[in-house]
Amino acid sequence: MFKEFIKYAVPAVFAMFISSMYVIVDGIFVGQGVGALALGAVNLVMPISILFFGIASMFAVGGGTLISESFGNGNIKKGISIFRETLLFLLILSLVLSFTFFIFSKQIIMFLGASDTILELGNTYLKYYVAFCIPNIIGISLSSFIRNDGNPKLAMIATVSGACLNIALDYIFIFIFKWGIKGAAIATGLGQILTVLVILLHFLFKKGHLSFGKSRIYKENIFNFIRIGFPSFFMEITFSIIIFCMNLAILKIGNENQMASFGIINYLTTIVYMLLLGLSFGVQPLFSFNHGAKNYEKVSKFYKFTMMAALTINLVYFIILYIWGNKIIGFFTNDISIINETYIGLTIFNLAFFVIGINVIQSGYYQAINNPEKSNIISIFRSIVFFPVVLFISSKSLGLNGIWLSTLFSEILCLITWNIIFKKEVKNYIKKVFLFSTN
Repeated sequence: MFKEFIKYAVPAVFAMFISSMYVIVDGIFVGQGVGALALGAVNLVMPISILFFGIASMFAVGGGTLISESFGNGNIKKGISIFRETLLFLLILSLVLSFTFFIFSKQIIMFLGASDTILELGNTYLKYYVAFCIPNIIGISLSSFIRNDGNPKLAMIATVSGACLNIALDYIFIFIFKWGIKGAAIATGLGQILTVLVILLHFLFKKGHLSFGKSRIYKENIFNFIRIGFPSFFMEITFSIIIFCMNLAILKIGNENQMASFGIINYLTTIVYMLLLGLSFGVQPLFSFNHGAKNYEKVSKFYKFTMMAALTINLVYFIILYIWGNKIIGFFTNDISIINETYIGLTIFNLAFFVIGINVIQSGYYQAINNPEKSNIISIFRSIVFFPVVLFISSKSLGLNGIWLSTLFSEILCLITWNIIFKKEVKNYIKKVFLFSTN
């Protein structure tokens, strides 16, 4: 059973690790090849990239949960129909998003808080980034679908292939062609196209049940996909809201160097957040399939494995950046003052991920067993209820260090609150996990 967990969790986590690494390499190339201001501009656009990832995840997990449940109870035809309808809707939605964000890119960058010095850089990056919205959203969604169709290895290969191409093109476009910040955006888009092309091999060689075909969009089905998948969107938007609020707080009490520091922190914390999301997405088919098959003992065992894996990921990540943080930050900038300030902020900020890991996995678990309401409650606590209030208080009382600590404080409050609300259920799961671990 642990081998089954490894089969699904490791490819998803590894794929997310490579994805986060290409985001970091992208940041290094931008910082070294374009400048610190460009890092701040890319950081401003990050909430948009998170928004796209959240939309893709919402429909991928919403549709994927229903696909796995259908396969689990033997209804293959229904699973195929769900896949086709979800994919058609995502194609239409991504086209609309690409057109809208391209036309209104400057207004969006201004809304995100761009100063005059980075307005044009941010606008340029956003325009080229959203031009590839379709392969971006479709690639993320198809990766999840083929994972639910029993092919997690190809999903990993597709993501890794796209990431490697992105890294290679980053170097070529920024340092050889001298395209600046637009080169980074174009490299990202071409990498996403390669990811989609590799995923298509799953359908070309008929590796699973899913296939392309004609479909219609039914309003009630779309609402059902959104209902189940919304927590995935909310988890992403939660991170986006946190970044947006912290950007505003830093702009208010800090300067552009501190904005650049936060940009570097975002690049590096992307690693652990993507790993936690990869873990959550990777085990989703295991939760959904066994829940659909009413094999609740296996669900509880997979829950235990997932929590242990999340703790291990966070511990390894924290130790590496605590010991070698200054050297790693030095890849992004040669400014000693920015390096030192970033290291302090990064070390403080990283403490929050020990708690974030629990909240993310728990939210993903409820979603995977078709109980999205509880998952939404956790996400609402994380982003809307606690964080803005905690950020305001801690930044006022502790300054910049208060901004770095605000995520930790708000995540702890969230963890305590949902444990109180779901007290009976949490106790039952702890009891089951303990009993199964002693068998």
